[in-house]
Amino acid sequence: MRIVGPIAYLLAVLCWPASAEESKEAVMTVRPVHTFSIVARDPETGQMGVAVQSHWFSVGSVVSWAEAGVGAVATQSLVDPSYGPLALDLLRAGKSPEDALKGLLTADSGSDVRQVGIVDSQGRVAVHTGARCIPEAGHHSGQGYTTEANLMERNTVWDAMANAYEHATGPFADRLIAALEAGQREKGDIRGKQSAAILIVAAKATGRPWEDRIMDLRVEDSPDPIKELKRLVKVHQAYQHMNAGDAAMEKNDVAGAQREYGAAEAMSPENEEMVFWHAVALANAGKVDESLPLFHKVFKKNANWAVLAPRLVPIKLLNVSEADLNRITKQSR
Repeated sequence: MRIVGPIAYLLAVLCWPASAEESKEAVMTVRPVHTFSIVARDPETGQMGVAVQSHWFSVGSVVSWAEAGVGAVATQSLVDPSYGPLALDLLRAGKSPEDALKGLLTADSGSDVRQVGIVDSQGRVAVHTGARCIPEAGHHSGQGYTTEANLMERNTVWDAMANAYEHATGPFADRLIAALEAGQREKGDIRGKQSAAILIVAAKATGRPWEDRIMDLRVEDSPDPIKELKRLVKVHQAYQHMNAGDAAMEKNDVAGAQREYGAAEAMSPENEEMVFWHAVALANAGKVDESLPLFHKVFKKNANWAVLAPRLVPIKLLNVSEADLNRITKQSR
């Protein structure tokens, strides 16, 4: 991995060539992360993200970069990971994606083996496929997104990804996954499949990074990484409803908690956690009769939930009478 110091960073900002020593280092320490990816900004929410798959271990730790209110970057091929943070620094400093990309490429004598896609918070994009990226290699630039791929079996991958993204519906994450699936249907990486990742950040920074990072999921090593990533996205979306339910509980919004926990359970009906807290929300709403079958279901799967339920009463997370608590705990029998 090339480690870029302050001098190289300054050169990138000013769009000057890197020194011969730095250029030699860049050529000798690259990682061959050949892959296909999409970088995009959701026009509805302003969220920005990257989705990627490769026949390379832990592709998301190298390729995917994003910052709320700033932009998103995919850096791949004979990858220089510093392109990610440097591009975000340049965008944050007011550079356009085109100017940021120009600065990075000009400062890098190995630019002809790089592939990079950038989108900023305004939806402006820039993309580069170096002349020495391993064929089949290419990219597609669309409204608020880019697709890029190298070392593919076919030269149809990046256009297929673009078409799928433009015609997909539903949440932003689902549309990014649709692009990956389309790339794989075109046979994807000529070497096969190994890892995949998705990273999504908020449209604007709140100063609370844990809230600004909407989704950050990785499948590090799998025979079918996109399928597994798609499953994880659905679980993540269900847990977003769980988090909203928890927030409602903190505010004593019983109806809101019931609604959110119910949505989570509907998305993942076999998840014990979601069934249990949906049951708790129903009981807190005075719908104990409706909660009993859910308590029974989860207690039968794992008896520890029946131990946990009474512990919630003293701390007022389960607000039921002693008689109703007895009815609930009996569901474990």
